[in-house]
Amino acid sequence: MRYEIKGGNLPVVECHLESGESMITESGSMSWMSPNMKMETKAGGAKKIFGRMLSGENIFQNVYRAQGGPGMIAFASSFPGSIRACEIGPGRSMIVQKKAFLASEEGIELSVAFNKKIGAGFFGGEGFIMQKLSGQGTAFIEVDGSACEYELASGEQLIVDTGYLAAMEETCTMDIVQVPGVKNMLFGGEGIFNTVVTGPGKIILQSMPITNVAALLEPYINPKKN
Repeated sequence: MRYEIKGGNLPVVECHLESGESMITESGSMSWMSPNMKMETKAGGAKKIFGRMLSGENIFQNVYRAQGGPGMIAFASSFPGSIRACEIGPGRSMIVQKKAFLASEEGIELSVAFNKKIGAGFFGGEGFIMQKLSGQGTAFIEVDGSACEYELASGEQLIVDTGYLAAMEETCTMDIVQVPGVKNMLFGGEGIFNTVVTGPGKIILQSMPITNVAALLEPYINPKKN
């Protein structure tokens, strides 16, 4: 499979497959494709269905396979931002925010990932339930706004504001830390808690969380009545 990410801040990933190669995606994510791409809808077992429901994804997934020759299929981002390719393999699983998964090669396994830290689940902004991408192959994820990647060494930490963590390798851990000082918490405008990510591993941050955009637009969508 060859791919090209196009479109700047309104991105689309165009995947070129050899005959017999296939891609999986959530239902409704395909944007355009060549006529020889054949679709099959799958739900998997009860455990997979339950996991997808918990992680906020559709119950069903579509498998697109190139038949009779090379094929092309494209997947567009659902929100202005970035598409990032993640190379998944043994020891390189990724934990991503809910609804970040866009598409992948068929060798990728999607499952639910529970945040083991209760405090991080309540206050970190990323929630108890995230997605885990494992198996072998290339997976594409959606990132809100621009993507910034960091490679953390063992024990190295980065403090991240609520909602800005898009993905991290499974080797990383996530916890929360309280903003120091009552004045800072009440008047600093940065909230009470931040997320702390500890290496080793790669993390992907996003510059424009959709929740922040929704909060900024809310006064214009539902203006207060005088």
